[in-house]
Amino acid sequence: MSDTTITPGIAIVPIPVRELLPWVIFGVLALLAIYFVGADEGATSIVPGMYVHEWVHDARHLLGFPCH
Repeated sequence: MSDTTITPGIAIVPIPVRELLPWVIFGVLALLAIYFVGADEGATSIVPGMYVHEWVHDARHLLGFPCH
């Protein structure tokens, strides 16, 4: 037997865009940071050279990304 019951008085309230937008911006910035720390080895680099790699070198080791 299941003990699950349905309460008919609960309504789903939509989340306003102005409350969701900061989380979307934070997510995009976090993904961009992970790209620069984790994927910037030169092959898929947005910035030419190894400048970004050298700037985030210690963060790569802290987060467990191999680099040498």
